[in-house]
Amino acid sequence: MASNLIKGSSPYTLDSKHSDKERWICIYPAYINSKKTLAQGRKIAKEKCVENPTHQEMRDVLVAAGLKIGVENKLYSREKSKELLYRGRLRVQLKNDDGSPCDGRFTSRESLMCHLGEMIPKLKVRQTKGGGDQQQASSSKGKNKGKGRK
Repeated sequence: MASNLIKGSSPYTLDSKHSDKERWICIYPAYINSKKTLAQGRKIAKEKCVENPTHQEMRDVLVAAGLKIGVENKLYSREKSKELLYRGRLRVQLKNDDGSPCDGRFTSRESLMCHLGEMIPKLKVRQTKGGGDQQQASSSKGKNKGKGRK
């Protein structure tokens, strides 16, 4: 599929084409994390962001949108935590070799990040996480209800 791991991309040169992977834009999860401040690396308005996105969720949304992407095992330089959860960088091809956008919906890096912020909460993984937490909380309340009272 289009989400191949990028290994050893060649350095950028003036005659590089937009289809060369080193010309693709880079997106880190911190760019769209609503828990981050602008100083910590968030790039768009907090209202358009998602709480703690992962590179896997971002990849799933971009593959579904039909974009060419690559996944790299990189850590964002402003990221304080070295946990595996925060690792990952995506490269995305936004332009064709003639300079025209690959997809009319994504003419800029910002439009792509806004799309990610809108679509990640709709992923099944996100929806089942929220439902499971609520279910556990309500069932644990019911279990403790009768105990301790006489």
